[in-house]
Amino acid sequence: MFGLRSSIQFSKRLFSTSVLRPSYIGSAPIYIPEDVKIEFFDREEAKIIRKGRSVLNMTKYAKVTGPKGELQINIPDFLKYNTNADKLLLSVENDKDKQQKALWGTTRAVLNNHVTGVTEGHVVLLKLVGTGYRAQVEERPDGPFVTMKVGASIPQGLYVPKGLTVSSPVPTRIIVEGADKQQVLLFAANLRKFRPPEPYKGKGVYVGDETIKIKDKKIK
Repeated sequence: MFGLRSSIQFSKRLFSTSVLRPSYIGSAPIYIPEDVKIEFFDREEAKIIRKGRSVLNMTKYAKVTGPKGELQINIPDFLKYNTNADKLLLSVENDKDKQQKALWGTTRAVLNNHVTGVTEGHVVLLKLVGTGYRAQVEERPDGPFVTMKVGASIPQGLYVPKGLTVSSPVPTRIIVEGADKQQVLLFAANLRKFRPPEPYKGKGVYVGDETIKIKDKKIK
């Protein structure tokens, strides 16, 4: 099943205390291609993120630049970094602290996704399944707009956010492309909301390799 929820809910993962072996994820090197540059900057004013009793001080940010664009990510005060030739290594002040370990792995994963994004880009395919279901991308005065006919009485759709490219090579397929993986997945998830797959006839908007188990209809 397509891992949509875990990919787009980055803010919730910042405070996760149940990440599996996060130190192994966080300590894995990030390999930097020749045409990619990763820079770290101090913030003029720290960005504070609170959730319950947890507090994160985002005192830095990283900028990842490559052929397909530029992406940024907030960096907490306890995260350390070391660039050695063609790779970047991350560490934390206290690898026994659950919050630091969780964010260590998450930050490393996002930075690595950004490196891929600014070099190759990220792509998600949406499939429209249902009689008469179709989509098209229209050019409007305010920008590209994805129109979807997925069972509602009127067409539905969304404007394409800056940083994304959306196409519909055939009426039942939508391709979302962009450098920021989370932005790509979030837009795909928002399109899916117009008609989530239903379990009786299998109609709906499917993201990536998403599947659904068809249920038998109850006979009264």
